[in-house]
Amino acid sequence: MPRRGAVALLLTTAALALLLAFKTPSDPAPTAERGSGAAGAIEGSTPSPVAARPAAGDAATSPAGAATTPIPEAAPTPTPAPATGGTGGTYRDGTLTGAAVETRWGTVQVQVTIAGGVIVDVIALRMPDGDPHSAQLSQRAEPRLRTSALAAQSGTVDVVSGATYTSLAYERSLQAALDSAQA
Repeated sequence: MPRRGAVALLLTTAALALLLAFKTPSDPAPTAERGSGAAGAIEGSTPSPVAARPAAGDAATSPAGAATTPIPEAAPTPTPAPATGGTGGTYRDGTLTGAAVETRWGTVQVQVTIAGGVIVDVIALRMPDGDPHSAQLSQRAEPRLRTSALAAQSGTVDVVSGATYTSLAYERSLQAALDSAQA
């Protein structure tokens, strides 16, 4: 038994020394660039149903585990400036009210204002507020949903964590209003 203990101690010490001495390369060699395939996938990778991109500066990993160069962040798409002369943008000008969408927590309805063919404002006319928790979530979610809609200039909004049903209903109501404003 003492011999087994000594061997175990020796192997543990050697493994610990190797682990502490291990260093990752500071400048990994680029192995793939943004491809020309759908969504610019890394060659050999399997596209996921949810598009995921590493944040700027994060190293991506190939299927074999080799580090690759970070995927540069795309330049943000500028919000189109209102066109002169009325309806030069995507949507017909006006203030439109979306459909009232029922959720298990309450009704969601939005009103969108379009000027120069672009979305200039989104107002939540109705948000779930039947109980204190729903009211609190709605107060937290509404400004985020509004900001997301204005940035996207479409009916697609980012879902707010904790307010998924409200976010999806907001998106449906907004899309209904935008459908009636198609230029």
